[in-house]
Amino acid sequence: MNIRQILQGKKVNALYSVSSDQTVLQALKLMAEKNIGAVLVIDKGALTGIFSERDYARKVILKDRHSDDTRVADVMTSSVITIGPDQSIDECMVTMSDKHIRHLPVMDKEELIGIISINDVVSAIIRDQKTRIDSLESYISGSPY
Repeated sequence: MNIRQILQGKKVNALYSVSSDQTVLQALKLMAEKNIGAVLVIDKGALTGIFSERDYARKVILKDRHSDDTRVADVMTSSVITIGPDQSIDECMVTMSDKHIRHLPVMDKEELIGIISINDVVSAIIRDQKTRIDSLESYISGSPY
């Protein structure tokens, strides 16, 4: 299974973003409204960062900053790790585990085409395992797929 297949299997494959000059409060409101744990930071059509709940906890709350007057640019993760659509789910899991990240933007050449969360990866693995189990059960019982 590759990342493109995971994107195609997502119920909602929307890309939610803010610009780096927006406030943290604006980013948090969008994240709450969309029930997401991270938002992409896009400036002039280019991916310039990602802002996550972890960024908020570590760079705003623990530093006694205020959400309504702190710009996303000041607390976002600017060295964004991305993944390609043809990379495998195993590569995705290794990257997420090694880098301790929960969200990976998906880039097809220079174009942002989606974002994969750890929940998307787990859900895809569960779906794949269920399909395999169902196929094996059908094979063992002799019934057609």
